[in-house]
Amino acid sequence: MTTDNNSGKPEWIDPDDIPELTDAFFEAATFRKGEKVVRRGRLVDPHPKQQVTLWLDADILEAFQRQGSDWETRINEALKAALSHETVR
Repeated sequence: MTTDNNSGKPEWIDPDDIPELTDAFFEAATFRKGEKVVRRGRLVDPHPKQQVTLWLDADILEAFQRQGSDWETRINEALKAALSHETVR
């Protein structure tokens, strides 16, 4: 491999002297597919949650909220569990 130096003549660089590509190198890299930059980060959920307005009885809501700040998640889990036990009518 050659590079330019001040004299204008190419200078030989031994490929064995090139540093290894580490995980840190790839973490800092910008990945492209053609001209498009491929975004990194959290994967896109194929079934994202949707925000809704839901009317619940006060005692139900208070019971979930008493259990902690992640009460919305627990309501979602309770609804999933109810669906899995659903019988055909």
